[in-house]
Amino acid sequence: MRAIVQRQYGAADALHLERIPRPKPADDEILVRVRAASLSRGTWHLMSGKPYVMRLGLGFRGPKTPTAGQDLAGTVVATGAAVTGFEVGDDVFGVGSGSFAEYAVAREDKLARKPMNVSFEQAASVPVSASTALQGLRDVGRVAPGQKVLIIGASGGVGTFAVQLAKALGASVTGVCSTSKLELVRSLGADRVIDYTATDFSAMPDRYDLILDIGGNATLRRLRRALTPHGTLVIVGGEDGGDWVGMSRQLRAIGVSPFSRQRLAMFVATLNTRDLEQLTEFIESGAVTPVLDRTFTLEQLPDAMRHLQSGAARGKIAISI
Repeated sequence: MRAIVQRQYGAADALHLERIPRPKPADDEILVRVRAASLSRGTWHLMSGKPYVMRLGLGFRGPKTPTAGQDLAGTVVATGAAVTGFEVGDDVFGVGSGSFAEYAVAREDKLARKPMNVSFEQAASVPVSASTALQGLRDVGRVAPGQKVLIIGASGGVGTFAVQLAKALGASVTGVCSTSKLELVRSLGADRVIDYTATDFSAMPDRYDLILDIGGNATLRRLRRALTPHGTLVIVGGEDGGDWVGMSRQLRAIGVSPFSRQRLAMFVATLNTRDLEQLTEFIESGAVTPVLDRTFTLEQLPDAMRHLQSGAARGKIAISI
């Protein structure tokens, strides 16, 4: 099969299209004929090997698992002996190992049936980013109807899902993004949009019950200033630019939180079937629509990664296979 292989950390040039053997599913795994995949900041971290602390688990000089990619959507072609929830021919989406390929294996508990009203490319954009948005809002942020929510990085992969999910969960949403992406965020249902190139959200009089920070560069002081006295800050991922640990703001937030009336938290999403099924309900009801910026072919994967790194993407970048 054709697959994107990465044998050393680096830039997009480290990704190569090769022919490798088709994987075989273990007892609790499913072999998926991949129709589409997508990029996320996580795929960039895995490609670059940064922050360096990741290499303790992934491989010091290069990835232990050379096939790249996580998000996928496709069709079941074989199942392991212990799989009971899926059959050959089912269209599925979720997370697998090496999804930038014609075939990939995935655990049964990391997949769900594909939403019927979206394309494979749209479905592949959902798993990591939408699960991150859902868990950040619902589980960590404990969002409630009527609350005021600020989403920093509202036009990105996680942010476009977060705006729609926060509205679906009954919140009043303010999105922060750049000038060229204001209309996109408004179209997703945001009640208000702030252009960070012209306005400092922390200098405005508004205070928020929940801030979901996906942008990665606002100081902890600015974020806390924009919270209500008992508000919650959720910092998503590790995007503060540190090459070694990459989570300095998060660690400071955890250290400050026990001594503050405000709740300051960080988290990394965990993918599971239950959340994928809930996201399917949101998508099939029309409350959430995956936003695709561009679709690339498997051969164009390095170009897609460079587009992700440029910061110009609105929503998700899909790979059609």
